[in-house]
Amino acid sequence: MKLERMVGILSILLQQSKVTALYLAETFEVSRRTINRDIEALCMAGIPIVTERGAKGGISIMEGYKIDRTLLSTWEMQAILAGLRSLDSVSGTNRYVQLMEKLSAGTGSVAAGDQHILINLSSWCKSALSPKIEKIHKNIVLSRKLSFTYYGPTDIARRVMEPYNLLFQWSSWYVWGWCLARKDFRLFKLNRMTELKTEGEFVKRPAPLPDLSQEKVFPPLYSVKAKIKPRFKWRLVEEYGRESFTEEPDGSLLFTFGFTNKESIIGWIASFGGDAELLEPAEFRKDILLFAEGICKNYLE
Repeated sequence: MKLERMVGILSILLQQSKVTALYLAETFEVSRRTINRDIEALCMAGIPIVTERGAKGGISIMEGYKIDRTLLSTWEMQAILAGLRSLDSVSGTNRYVQLMEKLSAGTGSVAAGDQHILINLSSWCKSALSPKIEKIHKNIVLSRKLSFTYYGPTDIARRVMEPYNLLFQWSSWYVWGWCLARKDFRLFKLNRMTELKTEGEFVKRPAPLPDLSQEKVFPPLYSVKAKIKPRFKWRLVEEYGRESFTEEPDGSLLFTFGFTNKESIIGWIASFGGDAELLEPAEFRKDILLFAEGICKNYLE
């Protein structure tokens, strides 16, 4: 908080000609003594701050030092505020907007932010997701291990990890950290984590950032070619881009793309009902037939 407060004080001093210690204390909800210590720290950091006593006194930055009175332009401040609102959409609090309002104090319209950019990072299960994000973030800051039950594609297991980063990727939230069971860094999806518990402290190790490239996380092991009815053009554009298919003379769509595993191919083709036909890999056509027969059997019985 001290660093955030000092940046906020510096931002205000660059935006206003002079302010009082009382104004800064009320803005950041601390004592005047704390503000005075922050001013001393800024001076020691090389910022030429002038304090004047008396009725017309106050705190300001030396006039010859500041050419531009703002750290960021109004447009830049609004863009940052839009991003901070997106964090509040999953945190369940208003802490990030409140922080930005403090940083932009004295600028008037900036605090309102750009209302034309609306970002919501929450999911349908926000009520369950927000507490997870808060708990994991706290454990990251305090360097505490995290234990949880994880629902993976092949098993359900109790895991313990050293959390390092929270990530929003592929429309979902993940936590990146050292898995004690695998003795390696792993990426865990928050929606698959339940029964989160805080464990003992850990000493942070050098933590590389995860490689989130599609080639690493979703390596295209199978080249898929499928013929799809034209009424699903919107879906192909949304999910894979306009370049993922060509239009045939009969109006059908010839789709080509790389998939990671056979199960995802079968499930994806089946999601179109009878409006998609898998052409390649040809050896999976029989698997799709068996998949469809299994569904029919369930409903015929």
